[in-house]
Amino acid sequence: MSTSTRVRADACPGVFATHDAADGPLARVRLPGGAITKNQLSALTDAADDLGDGALHLTSRGNVQLRGVTRPGLASRLSAAGLLPSPSHERVRNILASPLSGVAQELAPALDRALCAVPELAELPGRFLFAFDGGRGDVSGEGADVCWRDGALLLDGADTGLRVTAEHAVEALISVARAFVRIRGAAWRVSELPDLEPLLHDIPGEKEEPRVFDTNPGLPIGSLSDAIGVAPVFGRLTAGQARAIAKAGDAVVTPWRSILVLGTLDEDAGLIVDPQAPSLGISACIGRPGCAKSLADVRADAARVGETPRVHFAGCARRCGKPAREHVDVLATEDGYLVDGAWVPVGDLARTLARKGSAEVKGQQ
Repeated sequence: MSTSTRVRADACPGVFATHDAADGPLARVRLPGGAITKNQLSALTDAADDLGDGALHLTSRGNVQLRGVTRPGLASRLSAAGLLPSPSHERVRNILASPLSGVAQELAPALDRALCAVPELAELPGRFLFAFDGGRGDVSGEGADVCWRDGALLLDGADTGLRVTAEHAVEALISVARAFVRIRGAAWRVSELPDLEPLLHDIPGEKEEPRVFDTNPGLPIGSLSDAIGVAPVFGRLTAGQARAIAKAGDAVVTPWRSILVLGTLDEDAGLIVDPQAPSLGISACIGRPGCAKSLADVRADAARVGETPRVHFAGCARRCGKPAREHVDVLATEDGYLVDGAWVPVGDLARTLARKGSAEVKGQQ
């Protein structure tokens, strides 16, 4: 475990504390477990249309960001829609849950209620992340500080050997969070603590030999039983697409910038529904002109790339929004990109990534 700590202030954006981006204030709306009702989605879309840039930007934690929020009234709108149950805790309601697991989806709102009921947990860093994995291995590899995986308790992605029933899962995660607040010092994440044992005190459960669990991230794209998995390009959901989803029913926003739509979706909504679509493997930060730190319009450059391995385009060394799973790192420079550390001119990006994709396929055969 790293013992490094951070000395600068926690600047994770929320609704009340927005981030000053180049394209205006950025507000992040937490969706515990990714769940959002059709009425809440409609309210959020109207807010983006009326107060921001008109789009919903999905994040790698299953949340939604509104960009360019230059007009007032967002907090009151979200409160009325039930999206801000606790103003004091709004930035710490970071909870992932397996989209296709009924147990995980039930535990996420239960944890949210318990979290908001503990005053001292409002002091959690905005990057502290909870997760409930129903056993598929989909969210347990997404970098959660504490994760309940079908009975196993994980810290920083590693099995502790402690086994906790679903009935006591929320209690266990709250216990870990309270212990973290007490001992964290300047640490923001569990990975920054020198000793994790104090986090496990007073948690009832059976003890087993720790295991190494497989991970299987991602939401199946396309038709599922009574639902459909869809994805907007680069995680940017237009107002029209969001309204089409809301018309279909409730939804679950995933940490892979995709959406589980719990209903029948209009086929011409303009969303990715083909599991073989090349753009599914490409993610990118906002880039220019939305971010002043970005060295390139990474989304425009990424849109010109065809078949690729899983790849993330970043406009600067912060690499905002990079996926937790393995991917090709494409980092903008003043005059091109570093592809896994090797400089490539913009004109050669498509060929370079295509070759990497071919090599990856051969390596899997």
